[in-house]
Amino acid sequence: MKSVCVFCGSSAGISPEYIVAGRALGETLAQKGIRLIYGGAAVGIMGAVANGVLESGGQVIGIIPGFLSKKEIRHEGLTELITVDSMHQRKQKMAELSEGFIALPGGFGTLEELSEILTWAQLGLVRYPVGILNVNGYYDHLLALFDHMVSQELLKPQNRELVINHHSIDELLDQMKNYQPADVPKWLDKTRT
Repeated sequence: MKSVCVFCGSSAGISPEYIVAGRALGETLAQKGIRLIYGGAAVGIMGAVANGVLESGGQVIGIIPGFLSKKEIRHEGLTELITVDSMHQRKQKMAELSEGFIALPGGFGTLEELSEILTWAQLGLVRYPVGILNVNGYYDHLLALFDHMVSQELLKPQNRELVINHHSIDELLDQMKNYQPADVPKWLDKTRT
């Protein structure tokens, strides 16, 4: 993986561990030579990840919609900051530039980004790993919901397996590095005749 998109909150959250984990993930990405793609903010967990990368000599590309540029306090020290018109364009550009995706703690925006990229992976539109850095069990309830979806036969077990989950940055990145995408169903694969 040459570049990883990180979805996370523009707020710090209640636990100091969220900021610590964000910065540590950023530092680790930089040390491994992995470029960060993220939402472009200088605040909250988003800012911590970006600062961790930058302070460790790595590269960061931020993508922010113009209307959020001031609200989320865009990061002025990035390798590159791309301004787009909409949230949809933001997610599309993130996907285009990334070879993996990681969710840290966040709110509705983070959940929506994670859900959309998992849907794209399920459909074979994205062939890269999707991970959750489960800081202090933040995502335990969401992971339990995924298991419930499987038990109710509304989520296929092989699609549940698309979610790589770990509380350790190194373990998560190792699992993502070794990720092998499932075969795309014939009806979705445009390369098959």
